[in-house]
Amino acid sequence: MSSPPNKLNVHALRWQDRQLSVLDQRLLPEQVHYDIFNTAPEVAEAIKTMRVRGAPAIGIAAAYAVALSVQQHFTLDNTAWQQRVYADMEILAASRPTAVNLFWALAVMRETLAVVSDSPVNAMIHKAVEIHQQDIAANQKMGEMGADILGDAQGLLTHCNAGALATGGYGTALGVIRSAQQRQKRAVYAGETRPWLQGARLTVWELAADNIPATLIADSAAAMLMQSGKIDWIIVGADRIAANGDVANKIGTYSLAVLAKHHGVKVMVVAPVSTIDFTMDNGSQIEIEQRAASEFLPDCYVQEDGLINAWNPVFDVTPAELISVIVTECGVVFNPFEQGVRELRNEYSI
Repeated sequence: MSSPPNKLNVHALRWQDRQLSVLDQRLLPEQVHYDIFNTAPEVAEAIKTMRVRGAPAIGIAAAYAVALSVQQHFTLDNTAWQQRVYADMEILAASRPTAVNLFWALAVMRETLAVVSDSPVNAMIHKAVEIHQQDIAANQKMGEMGADILGDAQGLLTHCNAGALATGGYGTALGVIRSAQQRQKRAVYAGETRPWLQGARLTVWELAADNIPATLIADSAAAMLMQSGKIDWIIVGADRIAANGDVANKIGTYSLAVLAKHHGVKVMVVAPVSTIDFTMDNGSQIEIEQRAASEFLPDCYVQEDGLINAWNPVFDVTPAELISVIVTECGVVFNPFEQGVRELRNEYSI
C-alpha cells in the first residue's frame, strides 16, 4: 500500500491542458491513478462507475464534462453543435440519480450556454472552473462554521467520505473535522462504510495525509462506541437535502442517526446549498439509487441463477427530526425539523 500523499498533490479532479483528469477512487489507497478524459460521455461513465464520487465532486465533474462537450462540438458553421452538447448533458444526467449537485451543475452550465455569444468554449471552461473554485471556498467556510459549533467537543464520528476526494477540495464533513482539529486535538473515528468501504479506503487515508490521528471502526461497532460515551458528534455530508431538512446520504447514515438519538449524540450534516433540492418537500420524494447486487454478493451466489440475491441501496434518508444542525456556506440551520431549510434559498446565488 502506498503512503498517504501530501494533500496538496492529490485532487479528485484536475483541469489541465483543456482536459479533465479524474482520480480513480476505486483503486485507492493501493494506487493513485488518474484517467484523462476529453469527452462528456467518458466523464459520465466515470461518474456511473464511481471513479469519481461524492455529490459535490460529481457536480464539478459534470460541469467540466459540459465544457469538454462544447470544446468538442463547437463550430462557427452552424448551430447544430448545441444540440450535441444538450445530448451529452442528457447522458450526464442519467449517470447517477440521487446526487442533486449533478443536476444543479448541469442547470448552471445550460443557463450559461444559453447566454454566451462570443467564445463559448472559453466561457464554459471559465464557468466550470468557477464552480470548482467556489466549492473549495464554500468547504473552507463550512469548515470554520462547523468547528465553531463543535466548540470543545472531543469525540467525532464520520461516515463514508465527505472530504477533499468527494468535493472540489478540503471537504464538507471532513472540512469541519480538519478545521476543528487545527484548533485543538480531537478523537476522530471513521466508520468503514460498506459495501464500498469509503471510510476505510478514503477517509482515513485523507486524514493520514493531513497528519490527523483517526480510529477506523466496523460499521456494526458504532452503537457500542456511542454507548461508551466517547462520541459527542456524528458529522456527515449529504447527497440531497429536501426542503424540510430530510437528508439523503450514504447508506448507514440513517441507522447512525437513530443510534445517536438514543445515546444523546448530536448529528451535524455539512453540505453546500447546491445539495438542497428546494423542489422536494420531504425525503420521501428522493430517488434512492440501487446498484447491482454483484457489487458485494459473492461470485458463487451470483452464478446460482438468482437463488441468493442482494439488496444494494446506495443511500438512505435521515428524517430532519434526527438532525441537530445543517451547516451550509450560506448559513446554519439548527433543529431543521422545526423550520426546514427553505430560508437558505434566498441567500444563495452563483
